[in-house]
Amino acid sequence: MYLRARELLTPDQRKDFLLIPSTLSNWELAYYYTLTQDDIEVIRRRRRDHNRLGFAIQICLFRYPGWSLSDIKNVPDKVINYVANQLQVDASEFKLYSEREQTKHEHMEEIRKYYGFSNFSAQSYRIISQALLPHAIENSNALFLIGMTLEEMRKRKIILPAMTTIERLVWETRRRAEEKVYNSLYKPLSPWQKQQLEKLIDTPSDKSKTKLGWLREIPGQSSPDAFLKVIERLEYVRLLNLSTESENIHSNRLLQLARLGARYEPHSFRRFNENKRYAILVAHLLTLSQDLIDQAIEIHDRQIMILQSKGRKAQEELQKQNGKSINEKVLHFADIGEALVKARNEELDPFEVLEKIMPWERIVDSIEEATRLARPMDYDYLDLLVTRFSYLRKYTPVLLSKLEFRTTQASEPLLRALNVLREINNNKKRHIPEGAPLDFVPKRWQKHVYDEDGNINRKYYELAALTELKNHIRSGDIWVAGSRLHKDFEEYLVTKDNWDETKNTGNRLAVGMSAQEYIIERNTALNERLDYILENIDSLEGISIDKSRIRLDRLEKDTPEDAKSLSQTLYNMLPRVKLTDLLIEVSNWTGFDEHLAHASSNRPPKGEEKSIVMATIMAMGTNIGLTKMAEATPGITYHQLANAAQWRLHEDSLSKAQATLVNFQHHLSLSKYWGNGSTSSSDGMRVQVGVSSLHADANPHYGTGKGTTIYRFTSDQFSSFYTKVINTNARDAVHVIDGLLHHESELSIEEHYTDTAGYQYLFIKKLEL
Repeated sequence: MYLRARELLTPDQRKDFLLIPSTLSNWELAYYYTLTQDDIEVIRRRRRDHNRLGFAIQICLFRYPGWSLSDIKNVPDKVINYVANQLQVDASEFKLYSEREQTKHEHMEEIRKYYGFSNFSAQSYRIISQALLPHAIENSNALFLIGMTLEEMRKRKIILPAMTTIERLVWETRRRAEEKVYNSLYKPLSPWQKQQLEKLIDTPSDKSKTKLGWLREIPGQSSPDAFLKVIERLEYVRLLNLSTESENIHSNRLLQLARLGARYEPHSFRRFNENKRYAILVAHLLTLSQDLIDQAIEIHDRQIMILQSKGRKAQEELQKQNGKSINEKVLHFADIGEALVKARNEELDPFEVLEKIMPWERIVDSIEEATRLARPMDYDYLDLLVTRFSYLRKYTPVLLSKLEFRTTQASEPLLRALNVLREINNNKKRHIPEGAPLDFVPKRWQKHVYDEDGNINRKYYELAALTELKNHIRSGDIWVAGSRLHKDFEEYLVTKDNWDETKNTGNRLAVGMSAQEYIIERNTALNERLDYILENIDSLEGISIDKSRIRLDRLEKDTPEDAKSLSQTLYNMLPRVKLTDLLIEVSNWTGFDEHLAHASSNRPPKGEEKSIVMATIMAMGTNIGLTKMAEATPGITYHQLANAAQWRLHEDSLSKAQATLVNFQHHLSLSKYWGNGSTSSSDGMRVQVGVSSLHADANPHYGTGKGTTIYRFTSDQFSSFYTKVINTNARDAVHVIDGLLHHESELSIEEHYTDTAGYQYLFIKKLEL
């Protein structure tokens, strides 16, 4: 039982490692199994063809996959034929070589001595374990660590031992890495901090919610009260003064621990040792503080959106209420204008003509009333927002005092304005001091920021600053300290040390090393495409030039009747299968379920667990819910489905499973008839939300009730997005598209940078940097 606990692979996985794939590509075949001239000279010392071929195969197997011929039960014909062709012998001779075990062992010993291979020993165990430890600290995934172990052994020319030995090595190294990580987070804790962490998971005497449960609460709506509650929880975490810097902990491992902690109920932490319990709690709280900051920024973002929405609605309401009066004033103006035109044309006294149409007193009253009813010339609603100022003030002082904003030089005036507001709030002043920065105020707000006496209007100044803060956070010009979604743009990039290392190693990069060279190259490519369009504008379908702008016609649905008929015929030929059976069959084709590893044990689903996971995917993918799925599947309970959803269908595992499915489909020959995978006809999906949610709102277009819309934004849609955004706020485009293309890169679609959208993205990103 002790040894079985150290086995990380299932029997099937263990067999897969000992198999040479029969689907090796030509590149892999050449890379692993090409013999050098020195190899051929050594091989030709054998007297018979079957000995030469067998000796050569043993050399190749020692190099990759690293085991001896006795361990590899089946060598693919593709490998045998490739090696035989290099030796100019018949591949069938290999069968004769397999009959003599003594010859194989003699050759193996000769190869080991001549090429410097060594058997696995206790010393090898220590060396490999030490080399593997940094990787185990970064990532605890068993398959990843086993792969790194095999690679390290091949590099050091160590003949691979049995897979169970490798698994025990990885298990022990991973255990050491875990202890090292746990201690790195545990040892800096003071007795007071440990006491506070214990209080987080203690159940109150009145059986109410634990402190940890309270910290995990998600705001159900966007309001000043919700913002203050989020900040209250954030301040509680900050008071614990947990260290966010540790040289020994990789960010990936910290994130893994945080995800693990997020899935445990408070009472579940009690079963762990003290160092593990506190380490997971610390990692969870550090990530939770980032989530709380992001929630606070999201609430502020929505409050500003609500502010603007209410301004528009107030203006529309005014128009409805005063519609009759406004129409009356328009008719009066038309009558007055007609009278003045008549007076001019007939050279009459204009006042006498006006008196005949309308008494002078009534004209004066009408003008005064029109002045009251008139809206700004640009029909803006900013003058109506001031009534909401006191409502926003319920949380905005806390926003400015509890969150730290940082910026580049471009947004420095806005940051100074926020500091001025923070100082006014702290000193309880009522007026904006002279010399306050005004460079950040958009032209639209300027006429409201100054009052009639030329002084700065406190309310409009603060409203303008808060609105611009929301816009600059969205565009990435301002970032929030401690946030994950709104962090410094530099943190998304590789570190300077890694960048210097990449340059020095000569690795091929997707773009030039010089920004100037890159811009020249992109300008050249852009001009070439524009010249081509201009030369062929008459022959290009759906493209025209209108008012010095290139216009692309909307793509219309155009499906030939023959195609519809063929589609129906093919559909009728397909067998009717249950969705569950189809899902399991797809998992057998692709192995995507292997990535749905348990967040705690890192084990993929096997046996009965596999059926439960598939049912959970169906329940969530079809939106029928776990309860109805449990009712429809005998033998599977709601608790089993909920457990699978909680521990297996987390963000990391779903991304890997999705990447496996997309890559499998992308390499099918049939998929190439629909393009290279860089375009999609995907659209948004509206999901009704039956409970209070920060991200749910009402949309009359979808009927009554609140919901949220999930969009799939692909590179073909980026061109339209780019056209709308590039002339207004390029950094906003970069901020959104960077996340979009990062998601696509996880799907390993290699071509996504070769289309126009990818070039545009890289171009504006370089310009903004």
